[in-house]
Amino acid sequence: MKKEEVDHRKFDSLSDAHRVLGLPQPQHPLISLINGANSPGGVGGPCRPHVLSFYKISYKPKLGGKLRYGQAYYDFDEGGLLFASPNQIIGGSTGDGVDGGNCSMYTLLIHPDFLWNYPLAKTIRQFGFFSYSANEALHLSEQEKTTVISIFEMIENELHGRIDDFSQDVVISQIELLLNYANRFYKRQFITRKAMNNELLQHIEDLLDDYFDSEKSLSQGLPTVQYLAEHVNRSPSYLSDMLRSLIGQNAQQYIHNKLIEKAKEKLSTTNSSVSEVAYALGFEHPQSFSKLFKTKTNLSPLAFRRSFN
Repeated sequence: MKKEEVDHRKFDSLSDAHRVLGLPQPQHPLISLINGANSPGGVGGPCRPHVLSFYKISYKPKLGGKLRYGQAYYDFDEGGLLFASPNQIIGGSTGDGVDGGNCSMYTLLIHPDFLWNYPLAKTIRQFGFFSYSANEALHLSEQEKTTVISIFEMIENELHGRIDDFSQDVVISQIELLLNYANRFYKRQFITRKAMNNELLQHIEDLLDDYFDSEKSLSQGLPTVQYLAEHVNRSPSYLSDMLRSLIGQNAQQYIHNKLIEKAKEKLSTTNSSVSEVAYALGFEHPQSFSKLFKTKTNLSPLAFRRSFN
């Protein structure tokens, strides 16, 4: 079998990224803030897909992809934020290069080593938006844009100021502030997209119903978050965060609850054995099904059947 060729470049250092972008070397080897206003004609990034070894946060004054519901648009038009985590393939058809695209106003590049020995080194992984797709960018209101730009300006001033014993502590705090605001603004975006997301939730429910009713589970196994995400054109992380905001469950929890709902239906309306029910739902091992069922209902499948009858 011919090995698939990987057509993307990896940027191992900030210096490498700066060199490709035609910029002076960064003042700090582990963190850099690129200000598009200081680059006449814009900053040109690589056109083909590429992988960064560092975190990237970009603010674009003009951001496409506003969602429409009926005759109204549900997103703001003051630009937005895009995020990428280390080892994530970005760029190519999205136009989201190292600098976040030629029209980025600010792009912050952070090597994971810059966060070493700080709590943020671990907590940054909890911000799901680093795994969102480019079309799931954060659209900012005018007030939110002002807040975000002010934080970028603070980081820029600190990085270009006098370096002392407090410099890294201050910049880390400013990055945390930016991420916490982004988290807050994404929660607001889920609310303003509520009508659209309710339709998406119904679509997901229909997908799962069809999955079980058409017996895809027999041939394909348990439905996965990736399966749902691909069929509703969302990234797995965005889908989970959207569902958590809407119904208090992430995508995996939603699938599990749907599995239990279908299991209860089969246990109460058929004479199928527990093993047959498990296999029909896509479980490879009946023991795994029984364990999940008891975790969710505090009853074994047989105990549920007896209590129902």
